[in-house]
Amino acid sequence: MITWFQSVSPVWQALLAGGFTWAITAIGAGTVFLKREMPRAVLDSMLAFAAGAMIFVVVEEIIPTSQQEGHGDLATLGTIAGFAFMMVLDVSLG
Repeated sequence: MITWFQSVSPVWQALLAGGFTWAITAIGAGTVFLKREMPRAVLDSMLAFAAGAMIFVVVEEIIPTSQQEGHGDLATLGTIAGFAFMMVLDVSLG
């Protein structure tokens, strides 16, 4: 499957990836829309999954890319500063 996807032109790859993400988002939104009263534990689990997916993308793609070409220290400091700022906002506003 991955070999086939890599053999397709980049335009079709973008279209397929966009369609896949749209479908997943539509399924999630439809689930919440159709079933208005969900247990708090289910909603919390969905939120945790979304947060975990975002953290995965940051760790796997953004941080390694930012540390190329000798900018590792600056990227690490930026990540730490951003996390600290997020925590300050979370505590002060939450």
